[in-house]
Amino acid sequence: MSTLTPLQTGFSARDDAAQLHKALKGLRSDTGKIVNILAHRDSEQREQIQQAYETSFSEPLSKRISSDLHGHIKRALKLWLHDALTRDAVIIKKALSGSPVVDYQAVTEVICSRTPSQIRRFKDAYLSTYHSNLEEDIDKQISGDHKKMLVAYISTQRYEGPELDEGLVQQDAQQLYKSPDKKVGTDEKTLIRIFSERSSTHLSAVSSAYKASFGNTLEKAVKQQASGFFLRSLLTILRCAINPSMYFAKILRKAMKGMGTGDTRLIRTLQAITRNFSYNL
Repeated sequence: MSTLTPLQTGFSARDDAAQLHKALKGLRSDTGKIVNILAHRDSEQREQIQQAYETSFSEPLSKRISSDLHGHIKRALKLWLHDALTRDAVIIKKALSGSPVVDYQAVTEVICSRTPSQIRRFKDAYLSTYHSNLEEDIDKQISGDHKKMLVAYISTQRYEGPELDEGLVQQDAQQLYKSPDKKVGTDEKTLIRIFSERSSTHLSAVSSAYKASFGNTLEKAVKQQASGFFLRSLLTILRCAINPSMYFAKILRKAMKGMGTGDTRLIRTLQAITRNFSYNL
């Protein structure tokens, strides 16, 4: 999806709405045509299409998609009707409201792979869409160090620029070091503080400094000091700081690996990759 580009010339919301209406015909729906139209429109164009569709056919496009399509294609297209901010909010709300259990993986992947500015914006979208505060919902549904990490990560104002404080980089590397002889590890509060307060550029530099100083990777050290979804949140933040493209490539591979494709994760990751290239898609 990330290779698709929006239609720049000849766009007509009314024409697109008419073509979508024709393509949406229950069991005979032309899913290829529907995907081809919506995937080549940016979020503003899709909003215009939805307005034109409801004006022309007296029902929301999302409702027609829900009634005529099924399974993962329906879920993917309904998500795609939203702008990227609302998509993130919808995914997180659904994950937190999961039955019978919360989808901790989805919550972690969405929150911990976003930049500070993206987080600020989708938090606003979450509040306006669900009239609920994201921090409070996380506090209700998630527990332990995992909760503390997520709340800190979405609440802390982080610098997004390229500048570094080399002294602070070395200091953080030292604080994150776990001595193999003394069995002294980094406490959870220090892990949460550094991973929630430092910029991606800074964390990437800390990773390099850690390797240079101690001959071990920071990722391996973190794996020795944390577990469960708290560990997943730390690894997601670290991997996205070092190489976000590689992070998403590995997530895609895992989602498509084996006999059964992890369709929910695949849909979420593909939409995240497209958002990563442009938050207007």
